[in-house]
Amino acid sequence: MSRSNRMQLKFASISENESFARVTVAAFVSQLDPTMEELTDIKTVVSEAVTNAIIHGYDNSPDEEIEITAKIEGDRFYLTVEDRGKGIEDLELARQPLYTSKPELERSGMGFTIIENFMDEVDVVSVPGQGTKVVMVKRIESKKALFN
Repeated sequence: MSRSNRMQLKFASISENESFARVTVAAFVSQLDPTMEELTDIKTVVSEAVTNAIIHGYDNSPDEEIEITAKIEGDRFYLTVEDRGKGIEDLELARQPLYTSKPELERSGMGFTIIENFMDEVDVVSVPGQGTKVVMVKRIESKKALFN
């Protein structure tokens, strides 16, 4: 039996909502019975993508909105984190390890690198002045399958 399900979540672009988003997405993907490592990977990428939207997309403006959509198709988990902020001028540069557009915040510049390492597929679409959409896919190896 192939599973299919989806969810959508919109919330204010404040740092307190990063943990809310992480827990909500983790609860949604739990129906696939992911391993602890897979669940940790997903929670981490949600944190990175939401934090990037808040800090870089919206410059910490609390009056903006972040949208997360998640979908399950069989053993694949699809996750999109989107903002309608200032966008990324040079996407190739932004995806380089250790690059940060805000060095004064003492951030590591590893957000996209972490996301790319923890997910099977990552696509970033960004238009300056219009926002950024990070689309990610991860195949979930159900724990149930490991014991059968």
